Amino acid sequence: MSENTYPSVNDLTLEEKASLTSGGDAWHLQGVEAKGIPGYMITDGPHGLRKSNSATTGEVDLNNSVPATCFPPAAGLSSSWNPELIHQVGEAMAEECIQEKVAVILGPGVNIKRNPLGGRCFEYWSEDPYLAGHEAVGIVAGVQSKGVGTSLKHFAANSQETDRLRISANISQRALREIYFPAFEHIVKEAQPWTIMCAYNCINGVHAAQDRWLLTDVLRDEWGFQGIVMSDWGADHDRVASLNAGLNLEMPPSYTDDQIVYAARDGRIQPAQLDRMAQGMIDLVNKTRAAMSVENYRFDIEAHDEVAHQAAVESMVLLKNDDAILPVAGDAKVAVIGEFARTPRYQGGGSSHITPTKMTSFLDALTERGVDAKFAPGFTLDLEPADPALEAEAVEAAKGADVVLMFLGLPEAAESEGFDRETLDMPAKQIALLEAVAAENKNVVVVLSNGSVVTVAPWAKNAKGILESWLLGQSGGPALADVLFGKVSPSGKLAQTIPFDINDDPSTINWPGEEGHVDYGEGVFVGYRYYDTYNKAVDYPFGFGLSYATFEVSDVKAVKTGACTATVSAVVKNTSNVDAAETVQVYVAPGKADVARPKHELKGFKKVFLKAGESAEVSFDLDDRAFAYWSEKFNDWHVESGEYAIEVGTSSRDIAGSAVVELDGDGKTQQLTEWSNFMEWRKDPLGSKVLEKLRAEGEAGRMPIVPDNDMTRLFLDSMPINSMPVLMSDGGKAITAFMLDEYAKIAETAE
Repeated sequence: MSENTYPSVNDLTLEEKASLTSGGDAWHLQGVEAKGIPGYMITDGPHGLRKSNSATTGEVDLNNSVPATCFPPAAGLSSSWNPELIHQVGEAMAEECIQEKVAVILGPGVNIKRNPLGGRCFEYWSEDPYLAGHEAVGIVAGVQSKGVGTSLKHFAANSQETDRLRISANISQRALREIYFPAFEHIVKEAQPWTIMCAYNCINGVHAAQDRWLLTDVLRDEWGFQGIVMSDWGADHDRVASLNAGLNLEMPPSYTDDQIVYAARDGRIQPAQLDRMAQGMIDLVNKTRAAMSVENYRFDIEAHDEVAHQAAVESMVLLKNDDAILPVAGDAKVAVIGEFARTPRYQGGGSSHITPTKMTSFLDALTERGVDAKFAPGFTLDLEPADPALEAEAVEAAKGADVVLMFLGLPEAAESEGFDRETLDMPAKQIALLEAVAAENKNVVVVLSNGSVVTVAPWAKNAKGILESWLLGQSGGPALADVLFGKVSPSGKLAQTIPFDINDDPSTINWPGEEGHVDYGEGVFVGYRYYDTYNKAVDYPFGFGLSYATFEVSDVKAVKTGACTATVSAVVKNTSNVDAAETVQVYVAPGKADVARPKHELKGFKKVFLKAGESAEVSFDLDDRAFAYWSEKFNDWHVESGEYAIEVGTSSRDIAGSAVVELDGDGKTQQLTEWSNFMEWRKDPLGSKVLEKLRAEGEAGRMPIVPDNDMTRLFLDSMPINSMPVLMSDGGKAITAFMLDEYAKIAETAE
């Protein structure tokens, strides 16, 4: 066999096929060297390469990895609202994989931030599936453009860490389709990730790794996924059931290939199914051969650090800027308080923990730029009680400063993979220190470091400025200096709502579940979909973010382009003397609907950089999915006819203008039966004809007359027609029989 002629599943023995469906060790695919199939390495992302130094031995060591660029985790990068930048991050990650001979990097993770207490929120993109999918697709496309694979994860509904290995997420079909699936669906259809990693948890009682409906019916048959599905590490509990469901690869290996062999021999696995799963593994290896054959490649450490720097700059969200306290004047006397300024928390804990190629703290950046600032740590980065000596030192440092930059946030012990947070609040010792410093100096700017939102309102009065910096990766220090001192204007927008209190979140009543299950009782009303629909006050809305510039969005226009499609345009103008970027956001607000729908939903966004005084027109094409909801009645997407408002603004609650389009709808109808009520018959195009004929027959004396008054209609509208005898005895039976008979005739004619 020549080196350019790769094997197919037909060249393998049964035992070799079975071996391909399990890893070689914790970090390698199983090779069949005799048949020319190498066992390439796969390893963690998702915001940079975490290749364990012990990976060659197959061991799992989360804290000992080769140096790699640590880009901002999704908690920060999601706030950039910049898919092009995210694509650049993906390209850089792939180059590092090529150097380290890693064929697949495990990420991105696009699970929905259902509740802000989720311990892995720092790895996930948003509470909104449209934003998550349209941003994270850049990682997939960027990485794979260099010949390295990605693993979109965790499919699906992995929104908490509590009992994550076995809990059943009990979710309606509509919520799955509208909230928990769309980010995966968009990325599959747009970028075809080479692998998808299934989740640990069950969905409605079925383990994700054993769910044929999930892995085959939806993922492959509906969405057209062409890659392979792997388990999360240890998520495969029944290899035969999982392979039959559509799982190509068990990771790490359980050394039970014989189970697959025996099942194939006794008919529990059909030969065609094993061939499909094994061939998928061969196809994956063949896709990565070119990149894995590159020798002596070395990525540009400085160039990648610059990408990380730009990503960090665009990740920050300016929440408050009273008295224009930011940017800090070049000649200002500055006090820097908070251990995070010296020991930054730049990433989350767990399997994504990266050893950075370099690390520059905010204090390091100030030193490099010749900025003289007083520093006091103020507190320790743990959950221990406050140290009075550190507090006193911090208050003293604040005296006489023109501006105090306080670096506060969550230590790693407060949030990580493996557990969920118990509170939205920051450590009490940090809040107490802020109060003490603010009592001494009113010119305080708080810089936050956290992987998911924290409560802001209880302490916000003590800060004139608040900069949410999330977790910024290895180049966060210089990026913070750029933003705080005005070299660039902040341009980040919130990818998740900041509520006043955790009890305001609709999922909290069912969080984190009980007795092995968690009910997603809020349905589609997740995040701003709930807050905005039910007019709940929030601290900072989804999509919010201030700038050093000011902008005006105007001239909003919308035009219907098809039965269920439209285009919308607007003009955005920089009305200040500061060059900066603004993100224009498009929300679709349905009119009256047959189901409970959110007030509005994000369906488009565009980040626009404008020089001072410059303006630009932005436009968006909205397809039918922008207006659709998942109908459990039709078991399909459904666009109702009627009016839809298209809103354009700069957050979900800062809508600059809107326009209305009247859509025809998709015309879907459901077959009427004796269990359909009178309202359904009246709304249906064929059913309404039947009712017209029934009325005519009644007026002619050939059929009983259906009473027509307000009270009767009140009953009839919700009454299945097989209940007519309740109101009209034998006459009701005759009416039911007539309607069903006439409907059958009209339906046959219509065909």
